[in-house]
Amino acid sequence: MARGYLILETGEIFEGFFAGNPAETTGEVVFNTGMTGYQEMMTDPSYTGQILVFCYPLIGNYGVNGDDHESKSISARAVVTGEICASPSFYKVEKTALSFLEKSDVPCLSGVDTRALVKTIRKRGTVRGLVSASRDQKVPCGGDEFFVAEVAIKQPETYGDGPLHIALMDFGYKKSILQYLLDRNCKVTVVPFDFTAKQMAELAPDGIVISNGPGDPAKLAEWLPEIKKVSAAYPVLGICLGHQLLALAYGAKTKKLPFGHRGGNHPVKDLKTGKVLMTAQNHGYVVDEASLAGTELELSFKNVNDGTVEGCIHPDLPVFSVQFHPEAHPGPRDSEYIFDQFLQRVQQRAGVLSYAIQ
Repeated sequence: MARGYLILETGEIFEGFFAGNPAETTGEVVFNTGMTGYQEMMTDPSYTGQILVFCYPLIGNYGVNGDDHESKSISARAVVTGEICASPSFYKVEKTALSFLEKSDVPCLSGVDTRALVKTIRKRGTVRGLVSASRDQKVPCGGDEFFVAEVAIKQPETYGDGPLHIALMDFGYKKSILQYLLDRNCKVTVVPFDFTAKQMAELAPDGIVISNGPGDPAKLAEWLPEIKKVSAAYPVLGICLGHQLLALAYGAKTKKLPFGHRGGNHPVKDLKTGKVLMTAQNHGYVVDEASLAGTELELSFKNVNDGTVEGCIHPDLPVFSVQFHPEAHPGPRDSEYIFDQFLQRVQQRAGVLSYAIQ
């Protein structure tokens, strides 16, 4: 295997080997603490433009299958791991993780001391990096990319035929969000992120889900007035980036975390019930709690570890949002009831007596 390097903009260099064909790429270097779910992570559109470091030392041991993709292709620009398994063992194996990466032309740097790398990221804060076959390189400037336009659909797509019609605003949605709605007997129309309030009125959905997605929410400022309009007219659930965009639309602010929340074991407290949920998360930005003062939104969930905002709710409108992923995939299913709460609000507004959970 060819020797390769991950070079950080702060000067640190981590050595490894290209598990596939050598290739050079740059991006924000982030880490995920999950022990399983590498396929879902690699195909999660929220990782667009990022170099994904796996904390767990071995990935690929149960292969890749056709059911667990969160999008049609790998979203991460590169993968960094301690070891990648060449001979997976699992009844659903269709290909190896390495062959999946190779076919997708995504470089994989293996044999890296990921423990030391993650400790460096936690110390330095999330940094840009360069994956290269040469250590004598400098990390190019970047960080101004607009990734949402790369991953979002261009035209509406409709799935299912249930009694409740949900519009899923696509800022880089995970397939599991769509699947959860379909499993709850909804008709779902996935619409582009720049869908206007006028277009939404013509579509006439019963409710709206604003999806997750990559990048800085502040880069979507020009679409905030449209989000505010639709939230005043329909029941709305915002997830991850969608949560941040709802908060921004109501006048709050967002800020970047030192190294983000990415993993399946983040404890979140429901401020109404006092119950603590274990949640799946993947984000680098959060809503600034102090900025919620004076907005129409109230804090509903809070992170137990660092006290950051994990959810907001409108006291009068059927509008609420969560920073974590209730669909998980990968991760615990403690918070999947969020979809049921949302659909109950939609049901009440639409006048539908019941919906069937299949």
